[in-house]
Amino acid sequence: MEPAISFKKLSPEDLTFFEQLLPGAVFADEDQIRLCASDHTEDFCFPPEVVLQPTETAQISAILKYCNEHLLPVTVRGAGTGLSGGALPVHGGVLLDMRRMNRILRIDTENFQVTAEPGVITQVLQEAVRAKGLFYPPDPASRGSCFIGGNIAENSGGPRAVKYGVVKDYVLNLEIVLPDGTVMWTGANVLKNATGYNLTQLIVGSEGTLAVVTKIVLRLIPAVTQDILLLAPFKSSYDACRAVNDILLAGHNPSALEFMERDALLFAMQYNPAAAFDLPQDIEAHLLIEVDDQDAEQLFKTAEGIMAVLEKYETGEVLLAESAAQKEQLWMLRRKVGEAVKSHSIYKEEDTVVPRACLPQLLATVKKLGRQYGFRSVCYGHAGDGNLHVNIVKENMSDTAWKEELPKAIRELFAAVVAMGGTISGEHGIGLVQKEYLGIALPEAALQLMKSIKQVFDPRGILNPGKIFPA
Repeated sequence: MEPAISFKKLSPEDLTFFEQLLPGAVFADEDQIRLCASDHTEDFCFPPEVVLQPTETAQISAILKYCNEHLLPVTVRGAGTGLSGGALPVHGGVLLDMRRMNRILRIDTENFQVTAEPGVITQVLQEAVRAKGLFYPPDPASRGSCFIGGNIAENSGGPRAVKYGVVKDYVLNLEIVLPDGTVMWTGANVLKNATGYNLTQLIVGSEGTLAVVTKIVLRLIPAVTQDILLLAPFKSSYDACRAVNDILLAGHNPSALEFMERDALLFAMQYNPAAAFDLPQDIEAHLLIEVDDQDAEQLFKTAEGIMAVLEKYETGEVLLAESAAQKEQLWMLRRKVGEAVKSHSIYKEEDTVVPRACLPQLLATVKKLGRQYGFRSVCYGHAGDGNLHVNIVKENMSDTAWKEELPKAIRELFAAVVAMGGTISGEHGIGLVQKEYLGIALPEAALQLMKSIKQVFDPRGILNPGKIFPA
């Protein structure tokens, strides 16, 4: 059980302290409070009491020290694109809005590194390093708006994780502020580091519950200059899932291998009519397959090899994107599926991940549970990683079924995922919405160890309370 904490409500004296520390950057007006009360998670709304927008580490240190001493809860917010409720201030209190800490401090072309503040938009960082001939691969669907600090908090992935890995694979060092105001670096700006416990990787994916990240050092790789994008239609969703493993077993190394079932594409095309195309009635799913390389000859050889694998299956005509604009349209469809579903209905998004070969079994399980419990699911995701996003839309489900029966279905789904050797979140985190299911994926010993770590970092429990651990 998470310990019950009696947090203080903000007093006029507290607001005076913050206003003196952050002139012009303290907000308690209705518009700012409403903006920071929600993120992209379902329809939740948890208003903070005050929103603070610091611009430097020293200010954050002073804020946390004060809040720790006065037992005021603090929730850190990036761009608010999260899907697990990790940035929602469920206990009110202070909302630490990181949007003003948005500088790229240094691009080190000799050591292939970039140092940035947490409020830098991921795509902005990617484009800045690409201009120097370098590449930062992790690319969440919300890369055009999400912050790099939020990516650190959730250990984000994205489509290109199948070849290049996720955020944790690129973080070298972090400047953090502990709940008592202590400022420290977690590691060193080097590729190898066997000096004590790996505090850097402990912070990555900790969902803002252990410390506030104020500077980030990322490793980079040389920019890849050429790519090919294929959209392969399948007459069977099951076959589309099976083909994923066959492509990789054949020795091909795509830079993205994305699955979209029919409804996912239909929702995305309704949401983005300019990118719509004809979708034959007998097509159940698509794979969006990207290959990249520095060498054009090898690039086309890989694409031809993948096409040969696809010939084993019943497919429609495979589309080869012929221009940068067409590639962008196809990627936009994939990246906008979540937004499209949300615009259609209240929904829940489950971020399941299984060993890649179990993907067909996972999809079949989702559809079986849908028939059993009467819900409609829209499935898509990073098939190359076995990471399937299951969007469950409310549509005409009764409130009773949505609130009482659906959690039973989700619990069954998660139990099946764990039985397949998977887990309940691949890249969205546990946050608020998944915490009651955490015991399905983790043994009690692991939960107690994690709670002990939280206690060491944050003994007064002020930092992002109410997240990760079951109530």
